[in-house]
Amino acid sequence: MHNGVMNMDEIRIGVIGFGFMGKTHTYAYKTIPLYYGNLPFRINLAGVYNPTRAAALKAVDELGYGRAADSPGELINGEDIDAIDICSPNIYHKDAVIQAIRNGKHVYCEKPLAADYAEAREILAVSEKSGVTTQMALQYRCFPATIRAKELVDAGAIGNLMSFRCHYLHSGSVDPDKPITWKLDKRFGGGGVLLDLGPHALDLMYFLLGEYESVFAETKVIYSRRPDKNGSMVAIEAEDLAILLVKMKYGGTGIIEASKIATGANDELRFEIHGDKGAIRFNLLNPNILEYYDNTAPDQPLGGTKGFMQIDCIQKYREPGSAFPGPKYTAGWIRAHVHSLYNFLDCVYNKKQGSPSFKDGAYIQYVMEKAYESDAAKKWVIL
Repeated sequence: MHNGVMNMDEIRIGVIGFGFMGKTHTYAYKTIPLYYGNLPFRINLAGVYNPTRAAALKAVDELGYGRAADSPGELINGEDIDAIDICSPNIYHKDAVIQAIRNGKHVYCEKPLAADYAEAREILAVSEKSGVTTQMALQYRCFPATIRAKELVDAGAIGNLMSFRCHYLHSGSVDPDKPITWKLDKRFGGGGVLLDLGPHALDLMYFLLGEYESVFAETKVIYSRRPDKNGSMVAIEAEDLAILLVKMKYGGTGIIEASKIATGANDELRFEIHGDKGAIRFNLLNPNILEYYDNTAPDQPLGGTKGFMQIDCIQKYREPGSAFPGPKYTAGWIRAHVHSLYNFLDCVYNKKQGSPSFKDGAYIQYVMEKAYESDAAKKWVIL
């Protein structure tokens, strides 16, 4: 492959941003061949960019990247790159995505799609006219347990939706002395926890239950000032807590919470969905299991067969040979990232659009903007 032309058996990746998510995506790229046998393409980690060049050089030396770029544009414009993976802070997404698409690159973008809905619309205007493959990193759709939850809902197993709740809980902002990172700086993130953890919770409920109808939201900054990396106290505008009361277009009312002040929480994304025929529930701390309650089962005598049952989803993906070391071995947090990136590369290879799409990402951005609008006005906002 060479001369700037992509071989059908090789996809050359350029990663922009080699922090936590850049490393996570790198792990996924390097392990996809272990999880998915007989791939029709090879994965070439062709280039990496990070503002701290030492990190990019380390990725070259230790992880096999082809080169360390001096700027995002060097990868975006590079003839040796087929697909751009964007892991940079939110405010840099729009320009990188649009430039990559205009240069004919396929694009995989971390959530949120952009810093605000106006930027997301700019991205859509370009991406929907292009022939490249694009996909969002909303990877919690990609566990067998959440895929199975979607099947049950679509098959009518819970019946008519009545209520639900989805919480994504961290505790990283409980400590007032913790130095801020870019995610607590509204200039880089565009917001706080709603734009950080919120997209995952909002997207999962959108994936399972459909579109939102209206929202009433409240956000909270727990400490108005925090130390920066040099110890100087700086003002904080990015929220630590967002609680949304939502009504769904197809019925049902729910609560969605994104929090970094949930004392005692680690990385806990959990949901419960209640219908008139059944219920389902899931907790990211045990991603191998989906619980299902059949409300049509008999409850007599002695309880009959009614009660939550455990569905052992584990690594039982539909794709043949897609479990390492096997389908009965536990799946961890990073497994969803592996499957999400496999899906993206498979779509690139087969010239299809990825899912979740940029349109999905823009829709979630719209819902978050309406939530901020509700918080400011202290009233329900119709979407």
